[in-house]
Amino acid sequence: MRITNENFIPDRSRPGLPTTATGTVSQQGTGGNWATVGRRRKRRGGRRLQRRQGKEQCRRVEVRVGTLNVGTMTGKGREVADMMERRKVDMLCVQETKWKGSKARNIGGGFKLFYHGVDGKRNGVGVISKVEVEGMMINVISAYAPQVGCEMEEKERFWSELDEVVDGVPRDERLVIGADFNGHVGEGNRGDEEVNGRYGFKERNVEGQMVVDFAKRMEMAVVNTYFKKKEDHRVTYKSGGRGTQVDYVLCRRCNLKEIGDCKVLAGDSVARQHRMVVCRMVLEAKKKRRRVRTERTIRWWN
Repeated sequence: MRITNENFIPDRSRPGLPTTATGTVSQQGTGGNWATVGRRRKRRGGRRLQRRQGKEQCRRVEVRVGTLNVGTMTGKGREVADMMERRKVDMLCVQETKWKGSKARNIGGGFKLFYHGVDGKRNGVGVISKVEVEGMMINVISAYAPQVGCEMEEKERFWSELDEVVDGVPRDERLVIGADFNGHVGEGNRGDEEVNGRYGFKERNVEGQMVVDFAKRMEMAVVNTYFKKKEDHRVTYKSGGRGTQVDYVLCRRCNLKEIGDCKVLAGDSVARQHRMVVCRMVLEAKKKRRRVRTERTIRWWN
């Protein structure tokens, strides 16, 4: 199986991000409730106060999630970590690690790779992370679909397994998929507006239609296609002067409004043909209220 859904515990976070670690992201913030009494005018004021106080309980946190087909992770660990640090990428889904087993490994710079593979010569996926966001749960899946020349039975089995993994993620939790789907979703989105933007690349093929069908089933959106970019920032794979788009970042449709940008980082990659796609998410993390511990007063006069 070429799919992984890791509950990772990062070593440390880059500056500006909290560092509490409980699996992926599982700290629950606290909110406040206010009651207003009096006339209608005062109730309006109370609601405004409640909204203002509610905003004060949240803070905006930027998280950058990427995906990259690395070709192999052998000898590239530190290079990948340096690239993530330079590009300020917090989580990276990697494909074709070509490492066998299901293990975790530090690759330097405070980054840890969680990988899964059944063959040391081909395929394999992983998730690299060193970020923790409090107040919300983020699930990250790295996937690598069979290539165009593979049997249709193998492709259908892949999508069936991916469906099962996604179904296992609670609907009220955020989900990000970084994948090499080996398909072209194509430019334009007539009939698929709810899951696909207008800014794909070239024409859709059979494998690309499978990506769109999967997004419809799982109520997800193909993030790459929602941002108007130059061709160089849309093409994820180049070979022999030919460019295509096969690497994608997906999120739940209900969380699409949290995506600030998504593009290919041209001119900076550790892979010979694939280039990294990075998605910038802006999340509202709830602040925790401080508990003030007070000593009990003993009334000696009583």
